[in-house]
Amino acid sequence: MPGSQDFAADPRNADLRIYLNGDLVRRAEAKVSIFDAGFVLGDGVWEGLRLHKGKLVFLQAHLDRLYWGLAKIELDLGLTPAELTAEIEKTLAANGMEHGAHLRLMVTRGEKKAVNQDPRNWLGQPTLVITAEYKEPSPEIVTRGLSLATSQVVCTPAEMFDMRLNSHSRLALITALLDAIKAGADEAVMLDPGGHVSSCNATNLFWVRDGKVRTSGGQFCFNGVTRANVIALCEANGVPIEQGHFPLGDLHAADEAFVTGTFGGLTPVRQVDGHVLPAALPGPVTVRLRGFYEALKDAEAGVTA
Repeated sequence: MPGSQDFAADPRNADLRIYLNGDLVRRAEAKVSIFDAGFVLGDGVWEGLRLHKGKLVFLQAHLDRLYWGLAKIELDLGLTPAELTAEIEKTLAANGMEHGAHLRLMVTRGEKKAVNQDPRNWLGQPTLVITAEYKEPSPEIVTRGLSLATSQVVCTPAEMFDMRLNSHSRLALITALLDAIKAGADEAVMLDPGGHVSSCNATNLFWVRDGKVRTSGGQFCFNGVTRANVIALCEANGVPIEQGHFPLGDLHAADEAFVTGTFGGLTPVRQVDGHVLPAALPGPVTVRLRGFYEALKDAEAGVTA
């Protein structure tokens, strides 16, 4: 079964415009060179955004993360955050979008003189692509929940490969997901080098025991905007939360669990490594936090109850 990235098909996506280096083109015309560093090496960073009731919610946090990633790989986009925001809004306007869209900003080092690893061997112009599609999580995922399986692939420390960096190179994470798929699961649980629960392959992971929300300490997992919002919502609303190094058995013994991400928000988990979690889906703490999160998105969009 598909994981947390599963979405309901929408016929409006058939003829949308895609932003490609300043131009708005049809899907069939959206092409980059085979010498592009993103294609050749996965040399680039990306960001996901949600359009909710007329507003790109949590935009500043996403732009901060994107520009942090660009600085880490020493790539100058050539646009200020304000200028990039204007290009995003131009893409939304070209598609007449106001709600229910998922966007992907993709920046690579651009075309190179030849196929090799050296970043000095490029032509000096990054590639910028913005896709905007009507995408909503499949409704049944809330009551079906995800099945997770632990992968042999571990999350790496920042000095090896920084999990906080939204790199175009996702092969290690795809390999982890393949482990889970072979085990009959939807997504993979990934441990840190010490054997503690860290992350899923595409989302951040939370679980609940005795009314307390638990999640990793954050050193080896994605720097998730939704993860940060959930932690802040727990703290602001009196929901006990613990961040730390937890063994896999602690997750197996959870009452309920959920994963977080920009696309799906908070997605319930049904079972982990064959351990069926006892709470009916979605679990009571998950329901409460999903409500807080929807209210936060509305507030971010300027929508009042």
